[in-house]
Amino acid sequence: METKLKKTYGYNEADFKKFMRLAWTVLLSFGLMYMFFYNGRQNINLVKNDIAGFFGFFKADGTPDASGISAITTTLFWSYAMGQLVNGRLGAYFGYKRYMALGVIVSCVCNVAISFVNTMWLFAVLWGLNGFAQSMVWSNGLEVLNKWWPKGKRGFSSGLATAFSGVGQVVTYLSVSLSLILFPNMEKWRVAFRFPIIPLVMALVAFLMLFKERPEDVGLSPFEEEDKEAAARDAALIAEVQGKGFLYPYIKLFSEPKFIVFCFISAIAGIGRYGLLNWMPTYFRDVHGMDVKGAIFGSILLPLGQACAMFVFPLITDKVFKGKREPMLALASVVTFICLVVFPFITNTTAATLMLFVVGVFSMVTGVIWAVAGDMGGRAFSATVVGTLDCAMYLGAALQEGTFGFFTKAGRWDLGFITIGGLYIVMLVLTLLAGRMKLKKL
Repeated sequence: METKLKKTYGYNEADFKKFMRLAWTVLLSFGLMYMFFYNGRQNINLVKNDIAGFFGFFKADGTPDASGISAITTTLFWSYAMGQLVNGRLGAYFGYKRYMALGVIVSCVCNVAISFVNTMWLFAVLWGLNGFAQSMVWSNGLEVLNKWWPKGKRGFSSGLATAFSGVGQVVTYLSVSLSLILFPNMEKWRVAFRFPIIPLVMALVAFLMLFKERPEDVGLSPFEEEDKEAAARDAALIAEVQGKGFLYPYIKLFSEPKFIVFCFISAIAGIGRYGLLNWMPTYFRDVHGMDVKGAIFGSILLPLGQACAMFVFPLITDKVFKGKREPMLALASVVTFICLVVFPFITNTTAATLMLFVVGVFSMVTGVIWAVAGDMGGRAFSATVVGTLDCAMYLGAALQEGTFGFFTKAGRWDLGFITIGGLYIVMLVLTLLAGRMKLKKL
């Protein structure tokens, strides 16, 4: 009987089947919608040179200079980071599903509006607003998943959701590429902001039909956590924050030294993820001589590798490390450092493309970080934890935008890769420190 209760999280057989069916429905509806959500964010990475050329930024040799539009591109990172800091709490106040849907709709409107602009300042304003809209979804989605998936399954659920986001980067590459083929006579950058939004709208409709915020909304009681320590912490956190003000979860979190360490780990993860993802099409175009379509497909292995890691790494922390997240972070840090130091010295395009997949796999540690966020916040305020860690991640992403722009302008791609590799060694040190720290008892 004890074993059966553990397997069914306190439900009888009929309710357990209903619970698992809906838990999967919530996970897949969120993951699929978020997969297409990247069509409204990563699309800019594939047409940076075209935007730079349109606004008159050129290198000495007459080719477009993508670093010239960093004033535009960084607006999304800053607004996304600031949005994540508050949107996890705002979603709890206004309703997770409603708030997420609003974010998708505003992002769609911003992207379509951008496709018609002719001035750089209006482009920057709309792209910044788009960043805030994009920040309204992720942390609230993971909060809902933590209400449907217990701690022993948290690495799996957060990993699969994060893998959808990794595949979303591939979907964006393919969506933009297909749009360029279908509309060859339009300006490339306008195509990239206008037509890839169509499948996102379709995914939003399915999300609104299928997504449920919590088991109580469908007549089920909350699941029973089989990890007794996690269950006790969960219950204590829920009781502690009840009736407290908007800022209380932040006060609670920033009194945790381990959480602060993970803020720095998240910032480095943001530098690594977006430092590679944002500039790889430009790298393959400038160094390996590929055109825009070739650069898209040449760099597609990076997000494919990232998607694999997003799913596999958190799952390993569940199955192999029994809920301990730090060993996987440490291993990934070491392998990423080695790969990034070697990568810029590979001159063969095929070898560089294959190595890119390996770099994508081991540099992508965000899935593990979201599992950590779920462990820290549980069902009480994991959206706040995710949002704050994602804020740190995007502050790192904003920092890399200007830094990599400097390296590319100077033609020193090798320094860019080596710098990111060095930061993964810093991540290793921080991870080893976090592994020795315990969350405070309540």
